[in-house]
Amino acid sequence: MGTRQEISELPPGADLARADSLAREIFSDVANKWAFLIVEFLGQGTLRFSELRREIGGISHKMLTQNLRMLERNGLVERTVHPSIPPRVEYTLTEAGEALREVIDGMCGWTQRFLGHIEMSRRQFGASQP
Repeated sequence: MGTRQEISELPPGADLARADSLAREIFSDVANKWAFLIVEFLGQGTLRFSELRREIGGISHKMLTQNLRMLERNGLVERTVHPSIPPRVEYTLTEAGEALREVIDGMCGWTQRFLGHIEMSRRQFGASQP
């Protein structure tokens, strides 16, 4: 993002400063740990629901379903149903999903780079609290 002047030149739907902007809604949708992990794992290749759930430790069936639907709704994930018995459903990233994965990879790199610093800061913060 840039300065406030640059932001004010954005169309209303793209302005994160506006409570009613579509950009804020999208950001809220995708900026959660489950969505990040789903995008990261699908970035390695197409996966079935059960494979994805196995890869993402701790995610419930319901939470995976909700996040996949949200990612599909936002055009980040494509769902393909293969006509078989039982039906085989696969998920893959779209071009927009691949672009989001690049951002997530940057955040993962940032986390790895500053993990020690953050751990130390948390210890210091915890020790200073009554």
